[in-house]
Amino acid sequence: MNSAAASRRLRHEIRSFARLTLFLPGTGGTIGDIMDPRKLLQLASIIEQGSLAKAAKILLVSQPALTKSMDRLEAELGMTLLQRGPAGIIPTAAGELIYAHARQIKDEMESAQGQIRANAGTDRTITLGTLPTLGSNVIPRAVGRWRLQHPDTLIRVVERVQVELLLGLLRCKFNFIVGQTEFFDIFPDGLKQRVLFRDRLRVYARADHPLFKLEAATLADLAQYPWVCPMVGWAQRNVLEKIMAAEGIKVPAQLVECGSVDFAKSLVESSEHLALLPSHSVSDDSHGGAIKPLPIVLPVMKRDIAVIFRERAPLDQASKDLITHIEALGADLSSGQC
Repeated sequence: MNSAAASRRLRHEIRSFARLTLFLPGTGGTIGDIMDPRKLLQLASIIEQGSLAKAAKILLVSQPALTKSMDRLEAELGMTLLQRGPAGIIPTAAGELIYAHARQIKDEMESAQGQIRANAGTDRTITLGTLPTLGSNVIPRAVGRWRLQHPDTLIRVVERVQVELLLGLLRCKFNFIVGQTEFFDIFPDGLKQRVLFRDRLRVYARADHPLFKLEAATLADLAQYPWVCPMVGWAQRNVLEKIMAAEGIKVPAQLVECGSVDFAKSLVESSEHLALLPSHSVSDDSHGGAIKPLPIVLPVMKRDIAVIFRERAPLDQASKDLITHIEALGADLSSGQC
């Protein structure tokens, strides 16, 4: 998938969720315009249970009332959503489409209930989402320092790729996230960001890689070897595409995508693969000599790292303190001071 296609797909995914609307053929409206969300939850329960009687029992309503509710829903939409089969009630194609959105709403409600239960009492829980490259060094060190200030606060750190971080934040699964800025030039409505530090990206290879024998390795030389991108999806690959495209060079055909920085470093150390990584994510390996950065510097090999949060959910002091440590450590590690 090229960067333009990836940008279109990402924009569609984020906007679709942010609006939480589904345009329904033949109705001229959206799911939010003509449908009671309670009916969506009822529909989801019926499909999951495969029975009106079982769903009615779970929903604490009578079966006739549930049947009437579904009849009204189908009448409002002008389409059949459920049909009886040998195995019980099953959704039609239209029912499957609406169920996907109903399931999303149900998941969010269950997630909210879980967060409420988790935060019941005096202790607070902070859930932070971050990129895998930041989770290997910057975030752990920052959490270690932050813990001295907040010994009784539970913290959950979840590593995801950029698009999953943004979607998770929109779905209220994270209190805030730490990720890239200017991701395909889009930024979802309702979110705010603040740049914390600037990552320095470098090309890493194993210590005895043939490229170190060249007096001045070029980008064309690098393109002859296999690469590993430590993110599933488009983010790191897109950076690599931009670097290669600037020199009129095609992206290497031998490309491995992964969701783990440790996997990327191990593959680089044990083969001729190359990887584009932030300098702070492999600082220990560099000192140990297992993998080393190639002496090649390009102007686009930098990226801004920011904290991103929901505009309507102000950060509390514990979260602000953690962000302060991430900002300081990120700046120090990227400049080689830690």
